[in-house]
Amino acid sequence: MIIEAGRHFTLHAPGSPEDTLAFVRDPARALSRLHFLRGLNVQGNQVRGELLVPLPVLGEADLPFLCILAHTPDGATLTPQPIDGERAWVEVTGQAQVMEGAQAAQGGETRVEVAFNFLFRAHLATPDAQGWGGAAFEKMVRAAAGRTLERVTQELPEGLREALEAG
Repeated sequence: MIIEAGRHFTLHAPGSPEDTLAFVRDPARALSRLHFLRGLNVQGNQVRGELLVPLPVLGEADLPFLCILAHTPDGATLTPQPIDGERAWVEVTGQAQVMEGAQAAQGGETRVEVAFNFLFRAHLATPDAQGWGGAAFEKMVRAAAGRTLERVTQELPEGLREALEAG
C-alpha cells in the first residue's frame, strides 16, 4: 500500500541570502525542529531518519527514510532512495529555493524568502486482506497513515520556520 501527501509553501527568511542558502543546505539544522522526525542523521550527502506514524491497534510505527542531498545554485534538493528489507518506509522528496524578493517598504531592505516543496510517500506492507476483517483493517491503516502524512505536511512549515528563525 502506498499513501502520499505533499506541501508547497514559502517562508520569510530573517537572514541574508547567503545565510539562508547555508541553512537550506544543512538538513541537520533545517529539519531540527520537526517533531515528527526521530533519529535524524546526516553523513556526507546522505540524510537518514524515521517518520513517526501512529497506527491503530499497532501503536506507533517508525518509518525509516533515506535521501540524497544535492546542492542547487539557489538551494538544495532531497531525492528519496529505496530502502530494502523494510515492511514499511517512506520516500521523502524535498526542494528548497532561496529567492530575493522585492524591496520592503521599511528601510529599503531586500526581502529573502525560501520556497519549499515536499512530498511524502509511505510504503506500507500489510498482511493480505482476507475477508471483511482484513479489508477493514487495511482501510483503517490506510486512513490512519493518510491522516498522519496530512498532519506532517501541515506541521512542516511551522517546524521549518522555527529552525530558520533560530538560525
